Amino acid sequence: MNKMEKESSIERVRAVTKNFFIHFQSPKIHVYSLQPSFTYGLGIINLSLFIILLLSGLLLMVYYRPSVANAYNSILDINNVVTGGRYLRNIHRWAAHGLVFFSIIHMSRIFYTASYTRGRSMTWNIGICLLFVTLFSSFSGYLLPWDQLGFWAVTIASNIVSSTRELTDALLITAYFDPGLIIKKLLLGGTDVEQNALTRFYLLHIIFLPLIFILLTGWHFWRIRKSGGLNLPDKVDDLVMALDPAKKEGSKLIKNEYQLFSWPVALWAELSIFLSVLAILSIFAFMIDAPLKEIANPAIPENPAKAPWYFLGVQELVSYSSFGGGILVPLLITIALFSFPYIDKEEKNIGIWFSGTRGLRVTLYSGLFASGIIFILSSVLVGLGWIRDWFPSVPSELLIILNPGIITAIFFVLYSLIIAKRTNSIRLGAIALYSCILTGFALFTAIGIWFRGPDWEFIIWPFF
Repeated sequence: MNKMEKESSIERVRAVTKNFFIHFQSPKIHVYSLQPSFTYGLGIINLSLFIILLLSGLLLMVYYRPSVANAYNSILDINNVVTGGRYLRNIHRWAAHGLVFFSIIHMSRIFYTASYTRGRSMTWNIGICLLFVTLFSSFSGYLLPWDQLGFWAVTIASNIVSSTRELTDALLITAYFDPGLIIKKLLLGGTDVEQNALTRFYLLHIIFLPLIFILLTGWHFWRIRKSGGLNLPDKVDDLVMALDPAKKEGSKLIKNEYQLFSWPVALWAELSIFLSVLAILSIFAFMIDAPLKEIANPAIPENPAKAPWYFLGVQELVSYSSFGGGILVPLLITIALFSFPYIDKEEKNIGIWFSGTRGLRVTLYSGLFASGIIFILSSVLVGLGWIRDWFPSVPSELLIILNPGIITAIFFVLYSLIIAKRTNSIRLGAIALYSCILTGFALFTAIGIWFRGPDWEFIIWPFF
């Protein structure tokens, strides 16, 4: 390297280390990190959507009035009076849904490439917390239009929160300790969805949750950089050589040959992802309007009243048992997500999708297994009802455990343990469990969207 090239390299490193906005980026990154099939740019897509949400939200705040008397009319003004207001609201709404969707996909990418290993457990756990903040941030905005859709969605969610009463009633301690009611009052500022609830959701949506998201994102990026960047596969240089036709087989690699300067290579790639996200989102917002139903009316419930799509799976489980489906199953899933980095200590196939072909087969078989279990249980519910229909006098306490949601979770856990034992691999067992959870989330969400009608009754043929 001559003197001019050396000075140019130093300047590129300084461009990253001295710039506040791009300092989270390492001065150099491996060229394999830019392979679209490795990350699909999902992390940058999420960051892009959050930036769009932040900017569009700031503009919407200029016109929104957070009061029961004015909230709905202010949304009507944004839609019909403010120049470009409808388009701006559409962008904000669909970016929120997009952030939830791509956060789930991004988490799945991290999991299926085992990128939570090699000392990255804290990075994974921060990502899980970011997913929860994303869910609650999107949900907190649901109430702000003060229409029937948001009002009854929040009513459903608050009832799910207070469903711990099923357990405390069974233990005969509700009169002394009712945690669900305490959380519900903290969330709504009372027992009903009124002005206090709107104020609290507004403050959560515009201040507290975005601030927590920013802090966690900063911590997340710092942890990634502290860990040495993305969790790349072993012998990654050999993988790059296989993708590089200019290289001849058996040629000797030069040290750092596949290290690229973040400035400007990676940053231009990230900027192109941001502009692509903005363009696609703009087209989508131009074509499809964000929903707005009639003004909220506590006396006329929606039928069926449905939660946002990302909580419809929980609502479906709640229809079997409030505590079992609304609290216990989500709690078990959360514990499983946080535990993966601590139970998977395998060092091979890190950075490889599905940890190789065996993992891909386990993923596909797990999806089929989960689909079969859910189809069988749903068919029983449609045709035969459930235990309460067969034995009307059965104790309510028994249904906390014997409900389709808990039974489905038990089948998933047993299946993953069998896979781990048969393959002699904890990671493949974890892949089986995660794939079952992901399939269950997708199918229960689909049931809630298309197969539940008025009074939450099953619709057998929803498209006819």
